[in-house]
Amino acid sequence: MQGDEVRLDGRTLTPEGLTAIASGHAGIAVDPAALRLVEARHAVMRDARERGTVYGANTGVGANRHETAGTPDVVDHGLRLLRSHCAGSGPVEDNSTARAAMAVRLNQILAGGSGISLRVTEALVAALRSGAVPALHRWGAIGTADLAALAELGLTLAGERPWRSGAGPVTTIDATDALPMISSSALTVATAALALTEVHQQLRASTVVAALSFLALRGNPEAYDAVVHAGRTHPSQSEVAALLRELVAGCSTPARIQDPFGLRVVPQVTAPALHAVHELRRVLTTELNAAAENPLVTTEGVRHHGQFHTATLSAGLDAVRGAYFPALSLSVARLGLLMRPDLTGLRAFLAAGPAGSSGLMISEYVVQDVLAEIRVIVPPVLPGTLSISLGLEEHASFATQGARSLRTMAGLAPVLLAAELVAAVRALRMVPERLTGGTARRAFEIAAEVLDDGTSDRPLGTDLERAAKVLPLLVGDGFQGA
Repeated sequence: MQGDEVRLDGRTLTPEGLTAIASGHAGIAVDPAALRLVEARHAVMRDARERGTVYGANTGVGANRHETAGTPDVVDHGLRLLRSHCAGSGPVEDNSTARAAMAVRLNQILAGGSGISLRVTEALVAALRSGAVPALHRWGAIGTADLAALAELGLTLAGERPWRSGAGPVTTIDATDALPMISSSALTVATAALALTEVHQQLRASTVVAALSFLALRGNPEAYDAVVHAGRTHPSQSEVAALLRELVAGCSTPARIQDPFGLRVVPQVTAPALHAVHELRRVLTTELNAAAENPLVTTEGVRHHGQFHTATLSAGLDAVRGAYFPALSLSVARLGLLMRPDLTGLRAFLAAGPAGSSGLMISEYVVQDVLAEIRVIVPPVLPGTLSISLGLEEHASFATQGARSLRTMAGLAPVLLAAELVAAVRALRMVPERLTGGTARRAFEIAAEVLDDGTSDRPLGTDLERAAKVLPLLVGDGFQGA
């Protein structure tokens, strides 16, 4: 990414770049060489269609793959394919997700394997640059292509559906464009990439929040000692421990020889989640720049294949959800520790005021509710089975459902981290001598600036909302290597 533009060339798009496009913080710069490749591959597609059978271009699709297209009109055949696949069911995706899906699809097209026309490609470029966004309904994908949603995109470009916002271009979509347009999991990939960006940021913030809880609870820093973590060098674990050492350096005399797990095992629990995030980022970077359409147009002609199957993506999504959940449940455990007077030396629930004051008691109920909501979306989706299209499509990855679940998880997780942050900040306000300098103090000051310093019993919703919004601000400098 350079300046306020992200380069789209079919080779170098990253999840971070996609997030910048989706949020509107960056525009797009399209590689002219990639556009020339699109034009050359479209010529290959048209030649192959004229000389023989090309799936979708002059045949039916799915179980109808052996049926020759019933009309010589290439425009009619293309539009019928899009119309028949345009289910239009379920919630409509928000603008940032729809914009991300458009950018993914464009970048994949620029990789040169779709055979789609330059005309349609340039229309998609124009739509992204103008800020026009289509209405993409969520349902209709199982991890083998986002057929229904991308058919909506295709029909919007063709002028048969209105743009949800903005005024986008209208172009002709024919039989050599229709299947190439929908032969992609662009919406699934976009959903996964946006969710992953959030999860990575939340994991980084969770370590900073854990350090504040550690200081409030007078934890023992021996658990983060470098020599300890050198003895078992799992990916990311030493880096997390090193950050924690930096955050808690200069802490007060430990209250215990050995802390509860919520403090002691932060590196061991956070590390596998970070490792899973890094692996999924690698997978998504491949998907963002993939030439995987079926059929695939190459310099050697048209090839029919199974590259549309997203088992690798689904497995990566399952791994992140499975590894992220323990990190979130550990945050909930630390919140419980901060409620205990035997560990903080303060009143139960960090209460103040008259006897019987509840303090932050209710926040434990909130986080247990949210954690239960998350727990039901953690199980893997990859083991799912199905049989559709007259039994000829008998397997799917369900990466789509895995991506949606990760997005839901990323949307709920800040509530848990916010509750811990509210409690840690309140405790450190009560015993400010436990706060160290450096990164930990900066994080405390950032949070304290937006959190009410009152300690009387009051509704906590505003505190939790403010704390959730401040989490991204805690992870600027100081979280290197993870």
